[in-house]
Formats: sequence, C-alpha cells, structure tokens
Amino acid sequence: MRKAAAFVAAILGAAVLSGASAQTVQPTLVPKPAPVNSPKVDTPPANPALGAQPLTAENVNAWLDGYMPISIGKSDIPGAVVVVVKDGQILTSRGYGFSNVEKRTPVDPHTTLFRPGSISKLFTWTAVMQLVEQGKLNLDEDVNKYLDFKIPPRNGKPVTLRNIMTHTSGFEEQVMDLIAVDQKKYVPYDQILRRWVPKRVYDPGTTPAYSNWATALAGYIVSRVSGEPFEAYIQRHIFAPAGMGLASFQQPLPANLKPHMSEGYQPGSNKPYGYEYVGVGPAGSLAASGDDMGRFMIAHLNNGGPLLKPATAQLMHSTANDPIPGLQKMSLGFYQSNINGRPVVSHGGDTVAFHSDLHLFLNDGVGLFVSFNSPGKEGAAHALRNALLEQFGDRYFPAPADARKIDAKAGKENAEKLAGTWSTSRRSFSTFLSITDLIGQTKVGVGEDGQPLISDGLFAGLNGQPRKWIPVGPMLWRDADSHEMLGANVVDGKAVRFSLGSVAPIIVWDRTPWYQDSAWLLPLTYLSLAVLFLTMLFWPVRAIVRRRYGAAIGVEGRELQAYRASRLGATAIFLTIVGWIFMISTMFGDLNYLSASFLPVVLSLQVISFITFIGGAAAIVWYAVTVWRRKGGFRATWKAKLWSLLLVVSAATILWIAIIYHLLGFATKY
Repeated sequence: MRKAAAFVAAILGAAVLSGASAQTVQPTLVPKPAPVNSPKVDTPPANPALGAQPLTAENVNAWLDGYMPISIGKSDIPGAVVVVVKDGQILTSRGYGFSNVEKRTPVDPHTTLFRPGSISKLFTWTAVMQLVEQGKLNLDEDVNKYLDFKIPPRNGKPVTLRNIMTHTSGFEEQVMDLIAVDQKKYVPYDQILRRWVPKRVYDPGTTPAYSNWATALAGYIVSRVSGEPFEAYIQRHIFAPAGMGLASFQQPLPANLKPHMSEGYQPGSNKPYGYEYVGVGPAGSLAASGDDMGRFMIAHLNNGGPLLKPATAQLMHSTANDPIPGLQKMSLGFYQSNINGRPVVSHGGDTVAFHSDLHLFLNDGVGLFVSFNSPGKEGAAHALRNALLEQFGDRYFPAPADARKIDAKAGKENAEKLAGTWSTSRRSFSTFLSITDLIGQTKVGVGEDGQPLISDGLFAGLNGQPRKWIPVGPMLWRDADSHEMLGANVVDGKAVRFSLGSVAPIIVWDRTPWYQDSAWLLPLTYLSLAVLFLTMLFWPVRAIVRRRYGAAIGVEGRELQAYRASRLGATAIFLTIVGWIFMISTMFGDLNYLSASFLPVVLSLQVISFITFIGGAAAIVWYAVTVWRRKGGFRATWKAKLWSLLLVVSAATILWIAIIYHLLGFATKY
C-alpha cells in the first residue's frame, strides 16, 4: 500500500504538486510488505559473549516489562501482547497498553483478542496436513481434483497443494475485496475464488510469490473435502483439541467473543480503525487471545499433538523449498527464520491495524508470539517485532560471534554483479495495479566500501538508514547490526535473483525488464508530466495575454485546429494521469474502496484513458506534423518545433506506460 502512495507522491512531485504516503504492511496480508521508513528503535542488542540468560518466567517478565512499555510508547502503539511457551506450558503471557484507548481498557493476555493476520494461514495449513495424513488430500495432486471450478495449467503444469503451501503456485497478486471495515462491502472467500482466477505468471514450484488468494483456495479445498464449512472445521478440529476457547475465524465475531476484541488503531489517532473483514478468510481472518496462540504453539512444538501425528508435524516443519541458498528456507506453510544456528519456523501477519509474529524454536521446545494493535509511527511495529525476535534469541540462545573471514575484493565483485534495478515477485502483472511497480522497483548500487547499497524502506536498518552489508560468502552478505542476511542467485556470472533472508521464503526480486526499468522510465515520466502540465498551464495564460494586448496567434485554418487539439490533448492526458493517481491513492488509502462497489469508478477511468491517451497522442502528433511542415511564420520557429517534439515524446511516454502497465484495458477483477 505504501508503494501505491509513494507512486502518488513521486508522480505528483514531478508535476510540481505534492502527495502523502499510506501504509504497506508488508503484509503478509495487506498488499505492501514493509514500511517506507523504519523508525529508530532504542533497543541495543544483547551481547552473546555475556552468555545465555535463564529462560524463566521471572527473567522473561523482567526483560519484557523493560522493553515493551517504552517501545510501544515511543512508537505510538496503543497495545500489545507477548506470549512465550516452553516445554509444553505457557511460560508467560504479558499484555501492554490498551485494547481500547477511549475506555482505557488494558490488554489482558488471557482474554483480549488480537488479529494475527496471516498467521491465520498456519491454521489452514494445519488443516490441510490433517487431511493429508487421513489420505483425503495429496500434496502433489492437481488441485483441480478437489475443486468445482478450473485452475488453468501454465505450460502444461498444474497447481498442487505443495506449491500453494510453499507460495510457489505462480499466481499474480490479488487485492480486490481483500479487507473491508464496512461489513456491507465484505465478500466471502468462496465468492472471491469463483469470480476470478488470478493470472499464473510463474511456472509452479519455481518462484516464491506470496499469495493470499492461493491460501484461500486451500481453505476452500479443506471445506469441500471435509464436508464442513471452513470456520466450523477449524473450530472442531483445531481450536477444540488445542483448548483454544477464545479464538474464531468467523466474520463477524460470535456474540460471546465481541466483548474481548481489541480495537485496532492507525498512527496518531485514538479513534478505532474498525473491525477488519478479511475477504480471503482462510488467509487472515483469525481473532485469538494471546494464551490461545500459546496453546497453538505448544501443539506444534509437541510434534503436532493433539493436532497432527508426529511424522506429519515433522514433514510440515521440514524444508520444502530453498529459493536462495544461504538464506532462509520454506517449510510447508512455515518459513524458516533460524537464529544463532537454531532451527526456528515462523510466520508473520499484518492487517491494516494489527501486526504480529510467531516463532517456534523447534529443538528447544520454545515459542514466541507477539502482536501489536497498530502499525505505529512510521511502521514501527515491523521493526519492533524483528528486534524482539533477535533480542530474544541473543538473550536466551546466544551464539559465538561470526568468525567468517571477509574478502573485501570478492565482496565488491559480487556487489557489482548485484547492481541494477529489480522488481518484486509479489505484484500484479495483468491489471492496472501493476503501475505500482513503476516506483516500487528496488535500486541496488555499490557503496564506497564496495558493498551493496540499497536504500529502499524494506532494506533499511532500524535507524532508517541503508544497512551495512558485510560479505560472508559467495553472493551472501550479513547486516553488521542485526541478523538480517542478503543473498543472490547467479547464472552465467550474472545475478538473476536476490532477496532478504527474512522474506526469501515468500518473496524474491528479479531483474526488471528493460522496457519497465524505472532507471530511465521514471525520469522520462517526470519530464513528460512537466511538459504536459506546462502546456496545459500556458494555453489559457497565453490566450489571456493575447486578448489583453490584441495580439494574433499567428496560425489559422487546420493549423489552428491542430494547435488547439494538441493543447486539449495535453490537458486531457495530464488530468487523466492525475485521475489514476488519485484513484489508486484512494483505493489503498481506504481498503473499503478495494471492492466491487468502487468498480464503476475504475471502469469509467479506463474508458476515459482510451480516449485521452490515444486521442491526445494523435492530436499532439498532428500538431507536430503541421509545425515541421510549415515554412516560416510564428509556428515554425525553433521554439515551437522543440516544444512540439517534447509534446510528442511526452505523449508517447505516457502511452507507453499506459500500455505496459495496463492502464489501457478493462480490468474488472484485480
């Protein structure tokens, strides 16, 4: 979401206007993984050299009570919950701040419900694995076997549940009706699935590209195969056996749970955001107390009992995909975020208001869950939850300092291989929302120290500045101030794919095709918008001046018609682009507009775009031809010729963008 808003700011800024940013929540649920600017977090890391602290309730409580209140206070986060489990028991569950700011209701970790977002997926994956061990589902079967509608193959290859659980099904991003705070705009997941199958843009099993739609598809399969509604299945086969009495996937919440629900908040506002209705329910509609999330962690740490057989749980927790060797891997539904050499499986989750993480230290019988009821100032929740995991690991499971030798020369050579422009694998490809890639591309350079230089928000450190990447292996770097890693795949001596360690299991970056490369396309776009804007601005200004002084325009007949048509075309093109910027900003600024109810606005703008982009370009070319053909006279001066060329380039640039980013089209599903 921040990318769409950043697009607004960047483009309007180029047109001598201004814009504001909105939210990404790198979502794992909402379409933007990550804040544009990471906040400063005053949380110095523990020193592994001091040795491990005792993992006791007393020690953890003292540490959390020193860390959490200050952190959420500085970050404008009203409330949070943290749960730690150990050896089959809840070691501690702590609530901080308020679940309702106006009523001053404190967070109760035992009863207050939070929305863990995409951590909901772990419940869907667990349900899938229950049916796998019963022989009702096959991880490697074409999912069409279990459906009553068709998922088309890509290059003859079907989608399997293994692909879905490793986020390698190859679907493009889907956001329509993703989340609504107006219940009237809420669309159940089965309707979303039936109305549109997102385009398959990667061969299955080849590319991590996080997909909420595919997860909802898995939930639909669970329902069809089990013969129970998805929410009822989860209640009966997961919540009940695990002892989770304060948890639900139902939307709206059952009446008995509503009094326990924490409000969600946006930064700088004490007014609740509202209950978020998640369209792709199996991907993110869970509401649960901190203690109940602890009980779910205990079940998985107990080799799945009572939810799964030990062999099934071990299969689920084992490596299923390794997209970039040296970075984190993907299990069946969990992603691996190993820390200090210890195997950890994890999942994050974000809605607009709630931001959460769950981590299982498999060999230690320890689990950590944290959830915030606001993204906080400048997306602080993202940084805080990362820091919480790293500090927890360094405090209770420290490791010796990294003794790997640094090869500065090799590091520089590898950094140079990585330099260039990259696009995320998780995005829209076939609809107008693909325009967000234009400013969302990641630029990688080489710093003075010979290391990769990446300033984009997701790649920034806790202080909001570019990380200092230390080479630790072939095409591998470690952040000097955290556990974060950077790595790339190389083919024929050229880096073709890279990612951050923390997101590598679900998202990678590939080279941006030359025709979409913002390194040349964005500057040209800025110039084009400036030319179009000035043309629009000076058209009436010059007319007023001529009228004031009784001057003639100097052209007549068809040449005058071409002149006026070009000015009208430039104005129409510019205003249409402004319309796109405003519409996309509105849609991502309020997710209620990412619904079918907003479709008439989208379709109207798409119709207008056909007329203005094509008609306006034709009018500008007509004008340029008349200028260059005429011998002498006012319109044949070099200034007129130069401006006519600039107008042609500007119109062609906008038309190029409209074609390659699908602003010309009639997308009714996106």
